[in-house]
Amino acid sequence: MSKRLTAWGATLVGLLLMLATNALADDAKPAPTVTDVATAIDTVWVLVTAFLVFFMQAGFACVEAGFTRAKNVCNILAKNFIDFCVSSLMFFLIGYAIMFGDGNDYLGWTGFGLSEAKNPSGVPLYAYWLFQAVFAGTAATIVSGAMAERTRFIAYLLYTFVISAIIYPVIGHWTWGGGWLSTMGFADFAGSTVVHATGGWIALVGALMLGPRIGKYGPDGKPKAITGHNIPLASVGVMILWFGWFGFNPGSTLGAVGSNTEAIGLIAINTNLAAAAGGLFATIAVWMIYGKPDVSMLFNGVLAGLVAITAPCAYVSPSAAIVIGAIGGVLVVLGVMLLDKLHIDDPVGAVPVHCLNGIWGTLAVGIWGQKALGLANDGLLHGGGLGQLGVQALGVIACGAYAVISMAIIFSIIKAIVGLRVTPEEELRGLDIDEHGMEGYADFQIFTTR
Repeated sequence: MSKRLTAWGATLVGLLLMLATNALADDAKPAPTVTDVATAIDTVWVLVTAFLVFFMQAGFACVEAGFTRAKNVCNILAKNFIDFCVSSLMFFLIGYAIMFGDGNDYLGWTGFGLSEAKNPSGVPLYAYWLFQAVFAGTAATIVSGAMAERTRFIAYLLYTFVISAIIYPVIGHWTWGGGWLSTMGFADFAGSTVVHATGGWIALVGALMLGPRIGKYGPDGKPKAITGHNIPLASVGVMILWFGWFGFNPGSTLGAVGSNTEAIGLIAINTNLAAAAGGLFATIAVWMIYGKPDVSMLFNGVLAGLVAITAPCAYVSPSAAIVIGAIGGVLVVLGVMLLDKLHIDDPVGAVPVHCLNGIWGTLAVGIWGQKALGLANDGLLHGGGLGQLGVQALGVIACGAYAVISMAIIFSIIKAIVGLRVTPEEELRGLDIDEHGMEGYADFQIFTTR
């Protein structure tokens, strides 16, 4: 009897499994097409590179913390964290719509909060938004370094809202969102102007309006070194940024399939070679000028090469990338010297790295760029004449003028309402205690002097 029940039970289970299998077969989706697979690969590529660019926030935090004094380390870290929080929310609510929404040649006005937002890419909207959002965060975080050690936290918070919601997205619309510069043929593949020069111009305006730190320039006007408290931390930050740049530049293909497959390799090697050349030639330049291979200049030389190659990375040969990076490394040394002569205090070198080399990289497109690599016109050294270089120069001037004028107004309003700079007493004690009520190194006594 038990054997018969067992046999019936086995038969029943078999019938149920057969019915379930048939039901699943009826509901099964068709096999993915080649297009589906390609889109999936492109989406994963865009997301992974977006994650790499996000990791650059850690690099900026380490560099800026290392190059500032111990009494201000909590403050600079807080600014690096809060600007990404603010920029993420503002770019979601407002910035993306202004940058990529339907509108006119100067700004978009559809897709606020990603509601029925336009998607110009070949990947899902949310993946594309995240990639663009981490770029917006990068533009905002550049400013904190040049204004370090003397800016009120509330002031930093307020102008980060404006940069993320309006200033950066408008420039992005002109160049990447189908605006007037893009229709003229202006080319900035991954953001030498859109991201870096924009952040650098704003940093310059902020540093000018704040004035130098107490003790930076003596009675005779000569600059005094105010050394960072943790150079090893800064070195780790530079390496993180170098690593993250392999997402920043190659990821801007917005895909990994088809023609993008070969382009990714070219962009990656150009990115690496320019960084290496920038670091080497910055070291040589500072060694020749001051007699010592200043390690901080080596770090900034690497970053200068990376910023300089960001615009032309897809349009130039590897040999041109070396030259572009090498010139960027020399420019960053000369830029630091120029700021000191002008009494513009930039604790981390953000202006020479991002503004000066953002300009240089954008112009380099018009010098070494090649039509065969996807540029609208050949550059000057490839027989294209001054046409592309002229468009690049126009873009540099227009974006720079907009960033400077608009942020000068915003900084003036913030200064009138809440103030930009902390008091001299707060600056001497350090912003960690007065602004945040804590210290980065609580077990150590930090002495402050004029």
